[in-house]
Amino acid sequence: MSNVTDAVAVAVPDGRAAVAKSPRASGSGTWWRHALGLVTLIWALFPILFLISAAINPAGSLQTSSLIPSGSSLANFRTLFDDASRPYTSWYKNSMIIALVGSLGSVFIGACAAYAFSRMRFAGRRPGLLGLLLLQMFPAMLTFPALYLTFAKLGDIIPALGLNSIWALILCYLGGAMGANVWLLKGYFDTIPKELDEAAKVDGASHARIFFTMTLRLVLPILVTVFMLSFVGLFSEFLLASIFLQDVNSQTLGVGLYSMSIGNEKNRLFGQFAAGALLASVPVVLLYLGFQRFLIGGMTQGSVK
Repeated sequence: MSNVTDAVAVAVPDGRAAVAKSPRASGSGTWWRHALGLVTLIWALFPILFLISAAINPAGSLQTSSLIPSGSSLANFRTLFDDASRPYTSWYKNSMIIALVGSLGSVFIGACAAYAFSRMRFAGRRPGLLGLLLLQMFPAMLTFPALYLTFAKLGDIIPALGLNSIWALILCYLGGAMGANVWLLKGYFDTIPKELDEAAKVDGASHARIFFTMTLRLVLPILVTVFMLSFVGLFSEFLLASIFLQDVNSQTLGVGLYSMSIGNEKNRLFGQFAAGALLASVPVVLLYLGFQRFLIGGMTQGSVK
């Protein structure tokens, strides 16, 4: 039996023979795709490699930083945690509190609103959904002056909710917790059969019991998705945090690290900045690695309805 290497004869109904190219021959024209993917990968990894190189650079300055470090040391990390004028640990703690509390609150508020819009019929339901959609057309920066003045006055009455308070900042974030999240959650809630709610009502369950004991378990993928998106957004938010948090001990990672990249000492502090930015990426990376399957399922299923 002879070996067929470059072509295989395939019989067709009209008696002629069609020549099918072998996998080796057909794959010869796709080399540029692999080359393009390799170039894209290098382009994406370049800033990460430069950041790691600057973080372990013993000199710790911007002028001496390069893609391939001349040496390796953890001096930048030690200096970062020992610098009393730049409390990196407090910045990290504030960012984690704001991101966790704000994300959990956003998920709860969005889930309650989405359940009401999906399962209940009431006057103003459709205008309410359209209103939430239209509000997304206006930039959030339009509300910054009003929020600043509001919480500046509120701080005179309740100091814990005034400026330089992370709890005041969390309240601001929760004020915009609805919007696009409600539409994403509602699309997923609509995929849950309403017969389950009707069967539970026959057994005497209220809307609250159905929502907390049954529906939330069925929509767990989209809840995790909204939590992840909210966490990443709040963890890296800069504009509103820079307006509210002026005290160095109450600042977040974004505001604190930015203060290290400006001024006359930005060249000397670049190693600390790179080390702090590298550590700041750890929670987000771990979150995506741990809940990746929920993110893919929630985004695809919640956007179909």
